[in-house]
Amino acid sequence: MKKHSREWMEALIIAAIFASLLRVFVVESYRIPTGSMEKTLMAGDFIFVNKFIYGARVPFTDLQLPRVEGVSRGDIFVFKYPHDRSLNYIKRCVATSGDTLEIRNRHLYVNGSEAALPPDGQFIGIEMQPGESDSMIFPRFSGFNKDNYGPVRIPGKGDVITLNEQTLPMYAWLISDEGHSVGIHSGTVFIDGVPASSYTIGDDYYFAMGDNRDNSLDSRFWGFVPSKDILGRALLVYWSWNPNLSLLTDPVEKLASIRWQRAGLVIH
Repeated sequence: MKKHSREWMEALIIAAIFASLLRVFVVESYRIPTGSMEKTLMAGDFIFVNKFIYGARVPFTDLQLPRVEGVSRGDIFVFKYPHDRSLNYIKRCVATSGDTLEIRNRHLYVNGSEAALPPDGQFIGIEMQPGESDSMIFPRFSGFNKDNYGPVRIPGKGDVITLNEQTLPMYAWLISDEGHSVGIHSGTVFIDGVPASSYTIGDDYYFAMGDNRDNSLDSRFWGFVPSKDILGRALLVYWSWNPNLSLLTDPVEKLASIRWQRAGLVIH
């Protein structure tokens, strides 16, 4: 009896270790909390995220497994919100390192070519006009708005950028996040206390947007996504129901809200 109990315990431990390894390095579950990706992804969708494809990171270290593929334009990816890494965001990558992005009258252009709105993408708000400012837009005082943005070049590793009063709002957070102190005094930019007129970018960056273009807090509002913060590519929906209903207070209505047609939906 003791032998069988020990065998069961060993099997459970091995299963738990295997499941943990899968979660850390291969596939992880993620819940869609908001409508920023509607109608591609709905609030209340539960999805699997492929962590292996971009090269999963080893917990508590700076080590990263080899990438199977790099992040491409059009990928729906999960990443740590750069300004609060306790939060995970999911958006669509619309531009990669080295790309020049511009939005004109809601039309997205990458490297001068128009990028089509995703099949289930949408606009639900009032269109803003060119020159109409928005204080929440990144970078501040740029004169951009959500429907007329840029052009901006997405920075990549090895790029040398010019630093001055005009360019610093675009790059100050990036430089700080790469481990440096940055400031400006009397028109001169200082990095780690030393005057600097240029800076060499240390990571690759991406521009992310929600498919629900008028209801998405994305790169237009807070800047670029560093490669180091990317967790994985969205794979498929395995469960979906109305997130506004409580299973405890109204279990019948909650179960009735299950969106069976979304189970198994491949995300693209």
